[in-house]
Amino acid sequence: MTDSTEDRAESIRMIRDSAAAVAPPGGDLRRIRALRFTPLGHDPAVWRQMGELGWIGLRLPEERGGAGLGMAECCALTEELGRGLVPEPLVEGMLSAALLAAAGEEEVLGRLLSGRALPLTAWQEAPDSLDAPGTPDRPRLFVPMARGADALLPPVREGDRLALHALPAVQDALAIQPMQDGSHVATLRPAMPGARRLSADIGPALDRALDEAALATAAYLLGLMEQAFAITLGYLRTRRQFGRPIGSFQALQHRAVDLKIQLSLTRASVEAAAATLDALPPGADAPRRAAVSRAKARAAEASMLVTRQAVQMHGAIGYTDEYDVGLFLRRAMVLANRYGSATLHRRRFVASQPEDDEAISAA
Repeated sequence: MTDSTEDRAESIRMIRDSAAAVAPPGGDLRRIRALRFTPLGHDPAVWRQMGELGWIGLRLPEERGGAGLGMAECCALTEELGRGLVPEPLVEGMLSAALLAAAGEEEVLGRLLSGRALPLTAWQEAPDSLDAPGTPDRPRLFVPMARGADALLPPVREGDRLALHALPAVQDALAIQPMQDGSHVATLRPAMPGARRLSADIGPALDRALDEAALATAAYLLGLMEQAFAITLGYLRTRRQFGRPIGSFQALQHRAVDLKIQLSLTRASVEAAAATLDALPPGADAPRRAAVSRAKARAAEASMLVTRQAVQMHGAIGYTDEYDVGLFLRRAMVLANRYGSATLHRRRFVASQPEDDEAISAA
């Protein structure tokens, strides 16, 4: 192993260890339960702590106030947060940070990176989409944790460019929808005449940032399903029927092996995608999209399979709200389609592949 490889591995290990500050490794979910269905859905003090730890600017270069780290570190962090079902909108904060940095908006960016502000990007106009048309007066959908935002950042189409605007987070402009896991999303009806224009063109930056958000969400789903699987294995080892642990029953062993395979395939896909994004030069859009879509499609499907099976393998207790394993299924239900469903990403993966007429003819 070369020195640079060893340094990268150590960087990733340190990032994973730092996650224990907000996601206790013992699996204590009392904080998560206390925040469910509350008005904000997350803890502003923890958000400030994330800023102090440098997580919000983890992907930004050092000259913009960030840590200058790669997608491998970002995915390692969100994976650990997924294990703890951390509700703070770190992925969305990273997305806004990337756009504010591209816009050169230093004051708002600085407050965001420190955790003293939460500007959220209101980019989505249609369900199950990863495109941002920027239609000026069209409602923006599925803005996560919008009650906690102090500003909203809608991209707006201006000819062939996508400008970034800022709006104050007026609650009357938000239609709130509670989600299964106790979080919420909002629909924003933007009043663009009152918006402040931040930048003339953030289109390329938004494309990259949405891909990175999709991959970070795939890593969060990976951590989530691995923790649900670990809880299930513990239950299979301790729950006894007919005088022996139910984990000794062959049918349950086969199901557990199938789930372990799904976890291994998802991990390989997420880590390969992160390595691809870290190695690609700027402008390599097609390979970036293909790598991200492959990982997100697999994580979305596998997370639903693993968490549903985890609940079923617990029997009746798995369906009770008091038992923790069900929280992982509810979170997976919310995040599986965020930044694109498995179906959308499969289509996008195919569209990102170069056409090979000879291969098609041979097939």
